[in-house]
Amino acid sequence: MTTSETPDTGYLPVMLNPFEPGFFEDPYSQYKLVREQDPVHFSPIGAIALFRYEDVHRVLRDPSLSVDEDKLLPLAVDADPDIAAMLAERREGGSHNMLNLDPPDHHRLRRLVSKVFTPRTVEELRPRVQQLVDEHLDIALASGGDVDLIAGLAFPLPFIVISEMLGIPEGRDRSQLREWSGAVVKTFDPILTRDEILASFDAIDNINAYITEVIAWKREHPSDDLLSALIAAEDEGDRLSEIELMEQVLLLYVAGHETTVNLIGNGTLALLRNRDQLDLLTTDPAVDTTFVDELLRYDSPVQMSRRITVAPYELGGRSIAPGSIVMTCLGAANRDPEKWGETADGLDLRRTNARDHMSFGGGFHSCLGAHLARLEGQVAMTTLVRRFPRVELATDTPAYNGRIVLRGLAELPVTLA
Repeated sequence: MTTSETPDTGYLPVMLNPFEPGFFEDPYSQYKLVREQDPVHFSPIGAIALFRYEDVHRVLRDPSLSVDEDKLLPLAVDADPDIAAMLAERREGGSHNMLNLDPPDHHRLRRLVSKVFTPRTVEELRPRVQQLVDEHLDIALASGGDVDLIAGLAFPLPFIVISEMLGIPEGRDRSQLREWSGAVVKTFDPILTRDEILASFDAIDNINAYITEVIAWKREHPSDDLLSALIAAEDEGDRLSEIELMEQVLLLYVAGHETTVNLIGNGTLALLRNRDQLDLLTTDPAVDTTFVDELLRYDSPVQMSRRITVAPYELGGRSIAPGSIVMTCLGAANRDPEKWGETADGLDLRRTNARDHMSFGGGFHSCLGAHLARLEGQVAMTTLVRRFPRVELATDTPAYNGRIVLRGLAELPVTLA
């Protein structure tokens, strides 16, 4: 079967459409339809999207696939010539962060930072994470009335933790950095407006200028932190180049907090909308070490992850051409009843196989910060619901961030009680 053929499923053609009203509030209804009717989905923008757990699991662990954008064929869509020229200029020389590199460069860069993200090293951060959660909940309580849990806890907690791990000095306006970071991660989405692309260019330039200042300061004030270690590796030349140093710091700084913001926000909202599960977390310590994985499965902070074919690729009875983008829909895989059974769309903190979720990706590109995200989510949400067991939503319609890939909330107003 060729890429232009559509299998006869007995259904009318379906299309994943993030512009459909209500998509950001509930993408899972669309995922379900596409998974049932066209699970190897050839989208109008030229990418292939996968919606079944089995397919997503296979593709993310397949070492024959690439993440290198240089291996892409041009998509058959009209491009703004000004934007195309700016993108070409910025991509000159290619990407140098591990997210967009294949082995052996990926493995070389990942080894330089992986030792600070091991389970043992991350667990040593628990007292500091607990202290930060307690402090921010104290501030929220003192403010009285309704509290935005994103601005009051979900954002500052992972932002401070990754800043301290890197050894980045205090002083920069967090709200400004949050705005820049949000514009940068929007570029992970497969569809962007002209204004969003231009905003991302400005944000990347601003963050790069800031990181350049921080690296210069850190060279004069080295310490026992991750950034000092990366600078030392850059100084050795053959382990890390100057541009690799910049891009690794940018990746760790942005990805090191954005996904955890979504985990805490999405997870807390899920608990507030499923009071029986919130009560379970409040009263049963037996779920302390497992509940985060079920929340990750139920509403993943990262909804999609891409791979690129470098040779003809067969999947689900369809042939995918070399140079194609394959988008694995993690959120759909995490709700596939073929994997999770009849309760796939329900929240169950006692689900025994929740750790099989795909929210951290898979293969050698799996999330480097998975252990840290679990720790921060565990401490933040258990502390919140046990300190304020009657916490309630202050609105029926919390605002989402409007991102397709890094799904999360822009605001989560709650009433602490």
